Amino acid sequence: MTDTAEKRPTGTKKQETRKRMIAAADRSFRCSGYAGIGVDGIAKAAGVTSGAFYAHLGSKDAAFELAVGAGLDEVIENLPKFQQENGAAWMKVFADYYLGQDHRDNLECGCAMTSLTPEVARMKGPLNALYTSKMQTIVGLMVKGLAGCDQAEKEARSWAVLSTLIGGLNVSRAVGNEAVADQIAISTKSAALAAAGETSAG
Repeated sequence: MTDTAEKRPTGTKKQETRKRMIAAADRSFRCSGYAGIGVDGIAKAAGVTSGAFYAHLGSKDAAFELAVGAGLDEVIENLPKFQQENGAAWMKVFADYYLGQDHRDNLECGCAMTSLTPEVARMKGPLNALYTSKMQTIVGLMVKGLAGCDQAEKEARSWAVLSTLIGGLNVSRAVGNEAVADQIAISTKSAALAAAGETSAG
């Protein structure tokens, strides 16, 4: 009897390999930064050869762009879940998770907004447009969970919350003292919740 994997169409295998490589690139860039990991390292993390990496993704820059898109898509997918599962308390729950020690310590699986934003800031061109579009989508999702009638005001509050959380998490990760990192997290959470103002169930 032929093994199930052998029955899969070649195209499906290629898609699965590509997906695995993008996931490996995403984790590698989040953990090591753009300059801290090369094609060989990403290929090894994905369990493929460097030749396969180039065949599927084309270049390190292309892999980084795909990783940024995939990482921000995770936020787009998961943010509504915080709203749906926690009602009007979603922002507090989200801030607790975002600034929590588990998230702070997990660079590889941590939020792409925090890990990859500094890398995107150093680059120009299509990547910036992609990043801008994804972040605007995230802001649009946050707006749905904020109370108030003024759309522009809710967008401004959402940008303030995101910027506060991203900046606070980056600083808390950079300090070499757990007590100071905790203090930063507490202060950042307070500032983020104040910037958010009154929330709704989404």
